[in-house]
Amino acid sequence: MISDYKKTVSFVLKTAIVVFAFWFIYHKLVANENLREFGKLIERIPKSEIIVVLSVVFLLMFLNWGLEAAKWQRLISQVEKITLWRAIESVFCGLTWAVFTPNRIGEYGGRVFFLSPKRRIIGVVAMAVGNIGQMVLTNVFGAVALSIFIYRFVGIDYRLFYALVVLSLMFCLFFIVFYFNIRWLNGILLSVRFTRRYKKFYSILARYKKRELLNILLFCLARYAVFSTQYFILFHWLIPEIHYLDILMMVSILFFVQSTLPSLDLFDIGVRSVTASYFFSSVTTQDVAVIACTASIWLINIIIPAILGAYFVSKLNFFGSLQRS
Repeated sequence: MISDYKKTVSFVLKTAIVVFAFWFIYHKLVANENLREFGKLIERIPKSEIIVVLSVVFLLMFLNWGLEAAKWQRLISQVEKITLWRAIESVFCGLTWAVFTPNRIGEYGGRVFFLSPKRRIIGVVAMAVGNIGQMVLTNVFGAVALSIFIYRFVGIDYRLFYALVVLSLMFCLFFIVFYFNIRWLNGILLSVRFTRRYKKFYSILARYKKRELLNILLFCLARYAVFSTQYFILFHWLIPEIHYLDILMMVSILFFVQSTLPSLDLFDIGVRSVTASYFFSSVTTQDVAVIACTASIWLINIIIPAILGAYFVSKLNFFGSLQRS
């Protein structure tokens, strides 16, 4: 009787997640004028060229999330061994959850339900370590790119600029030192009486040695290179007059700014578009092309994986281990 009840509740939850995600996606896509603009921009380009370029960007999306799955598999290996395919399933499932939750928080739930019940909270902590690694690179490259942008396009006193550079270096150093000494956080939590009782959940932080953290950071770097390449391909394809170094600088700033602002994945396109439009206006007047490129990457990297992830949501069992296919 209890088993039937759990199956019913599990079915209702999975159905609600998928329906809710598809409802959000449908309404956002219908209202997205930027994607229509992208279609207009490529109308006069030979179809063979369109197919080749978009296919490369599309394949890079799979490489991007494949690297994330490999990183997740490595992170969680400290507490539970999972196959690479199981990691891929959990990553895509998490993307479906992420589209309608603030700051992608649903991505945590989508992944950890692929772990055994007693290890799910620990899985959240492990995933946070990987996200911190990605944040370190986003902040470091973003701070450097923003400093270069200010030097080139914003007229400020040289003394103020030097002070900004020093602050940027301190900012970058803080994140790097914090990441490679993530075990300090474990010690801080152990020193607080209230959090000490939950040490079995966060003690995994002490297991990550510097060498392992470096390996995780290399996965993060590979991902950063992949999705930067996606942006580079589209911008260089549609706005070839922009210097390639300017594209890389603007893309790093775009990642940096959007990572600091709270948003939903589905509404994140507004943040991306406004940010891209503002910064790219310094190097090009083709505002429509900039926003259209940004919207297309959003569709390929976020929306399509979220749709694919709906299949893996249907395989979850909220009250036990993953249902075997």
